Amino acid sequence: MESTMERTAETARKKNDLMKALAVIPGKPNTIHLREVPKPRVEDVPEGRGVLIKILNVGVDGTDKEINAAEYGAAPSGDDYLIIGHESFGRVESVGPNVGEFRPGDYVSLTVRRPGSSLYDQIGTYDMTTDDVYFERGINLRHGFLAEYAVDAPEYIVRVPENLKHVGVLMEPMSVAQKAIEQAYRIQQRLRVWKPKRAAVLGAGTLGLLATLVLRLRGLEVTTFGNTMPPYLNSKLIEELGARYVSTKELSLTDASTTYGPFDLILEGTGYSPLVFEAMNVLAKNGVLAMVSVTGGSRQLEVPSDKINLGFVLGNKVAFGSVNANREYFETGVKDLSTAELQYPGWLLKLLTHPVKGLENYGEMIRLLTETKGAIKVYCQVAAANETQVAAAG
Repeated sequence: MESTMERTAETARKKNDLMKALAVIPGKPNTIHLREVPKPRVEDVPEGRGVLIKILNVGVDGTDKEINAAEYGAAPSGDDYLIIGHESFGRVESVGPNVGEFRPGDYVSLTVRRPGSSLYDQIGTYDMTTDDVYFERGINLRHGFLAEYAVDAPEYIVRVPENLKHVGVLMEPMSVAQKAIEQAYRIQQRLRVWKPKRAAVLGAGTLGLLATLVLRLRGLEVTTFGNTMPPYLNSKLIEELGARYVSTKELSLTDASTTYGPFDLILEGTGYSPLVFEAMNVLAKNGVLAMVSVTGGSRQLEVPSDKINLGFVLGNKVAFGSVNANREYFETGVKDLSTAELQYPGWLLKLLTHPVKGLENYGEMIRLLTETKGAIKVYCQVAAANETQVAAAG
């Protein structure tokens, strides 16, 4: 007959095999909930290459809001739920026997997309996949990071210096800005010589603020556009970087281009597609337009197509799309975050406006994400950085 002690031990063992996570039921709106799920193990990654990470902070954004609204998102094969959250920051808890890149105690962030079958997936540029089906942690067919633990292979993990741990949750949105801007510069190698002077950033949210930062670190004169009248926190943060804030309620992009342009580089991240065509129209000769916002609607409008086409042909202009980021852009993001801490001390921390303590407060997290005006970055404090001692792999 099983003793009380044996039953207690078995219950404890089962509890240790589970963890808390925030998930949705894909296809059903407003189903975000807290649930217990199997805790990942180092052994889940083959060939002794697993890295178990204790999740500390996870940022949330419009993607999470849209997944909870059942606009998109799919569960991994074999599950009827999707753990959400793709903006990760954590600490290595244990590693497999064949991992030399990380050790327990390292602070890290994880990339989002995972390889498919295309050539680009196989060479590490999975953010450039040509597959119709893609795999993204917390978004599509792969569980995300709004959980107590995550496990992955080293190639999808990027070390964050300890002196950046207070802003490490910004790594993923920073990587998106990094990729778009770096790709713009690479595309412009077609010109042999390209020395941009003026840039415009369309959108003054988290991504727009980080893009403004990256461009200022490159020495450009930056004009960042938003639809809120200044002064407010975002406009003040932009001005602290030595950039210019313009509200489109006061001055259109076209008029601002006459006053402050022409813009050699424009990054569009508003989610309002008509601005893309206005940006095409005002882009400088030999200029480049980077588009990073995803628009899932069916909006239609008339555009001066002949004028835009003529301007692009005679002006040698380029427009391109950029989605997601691979580890290269996470790594360059670390460098720029470090530089920003030196050049603009304390600026990054001001972006973390709305912390939510604990996974159990997911209702407050969603409320802040969907209802609160003035929120730059809402994020969940899954665990404190000093909550537990890390353990070496057995």
